[in-house]
Amino acid sequence: MTKPPLFFVHGMWATPKMWDEMAAHFRARGHVVHTPALPFHERDAQGPTPDPLLASVSIGDYVDSLVAAARDVGEAPVIIGHSMGGMLAQRLAEEIGARGLILLSPAPTASTSRIALAPLRTTFGVTKNVRGKWWKSPTLIDEEHARWGIFNEVPEDDIRQALDEMVWDSGRVLYQISMPFTDQAKGSAVEYDRLGMPALVMVGDRDRITPVAIARATARSLRGEVDYVELDGVGHWLFHQPVADKVMQRMEEFLTRFDG
Repeated sequence: MTKPPLFFVHGMWATPKMWDEMAAHFRARGHVVHTPALPFHERDAQGPTPDPLLASVSIGDYVDSLVAAARDVGEAPVIIGHSMGGMLAQRLAEEIGARGLILLSPAPTASTSRIALAPLRTTFGVTKNVRGKWWKSPTLIDEEHARWGIFNEVPEDDIRQALDEMVWDSGRVLYQISMPFTDQAKGSAVEYDRLGMPALVMVGDRDRITPVAIARATARSLRGEVDYVELDGVGHWLFHQPVADKVMQRMEEFLTRFDG
């Protein structure tokens, strides 16, 4: 039985390492798995000093890098993204097509953005630590706000590991996501009429940085058949046990529709 290839897109301040457990899980079940790194997000990108070129990187640059990486897949994949990667997954699917979409705790697109205090409180931990214009600088969220807005409901050992693996990201990209109405490049805009493939949207009901309102708006905007799941008592980070097993089980159920 042929399994569809899986193309994973990581989130902001993250690297492909976040997918290690899921990638191994689905490879063991017969899927070809791709976990590309966004520009300046390689596994060895940690450090006190970011690459200055990161300050100018845009959503469009991230999408272009994913399109280039997707050329190695050979056939239309199921695209899987977490957080910012969920937004980028939708942009990528516009560009190359996809057999399906799996959007985990998806960040907002221009049309699914919702104003809420919790995401603002979380991202304040980015902007307050940047000298000068944060939207023109590399950014890194501080531990206090990461714990509050990204790693709430996560066991301490998993939090420590995730914090140690965080990398710098683009202030310009954060600006494009958080304030799409001022972004002349319309980097997070998605033409939903082009997204008619089956989709799975999953979010924790205690997510503070990409709240359930965004996930619900995303599920309503997608044009194909959508499976929508809210996980009780779960925050933004879905890569700790027993949550990760529940997420992978729902992903497996969704992926069976593509077996051929």
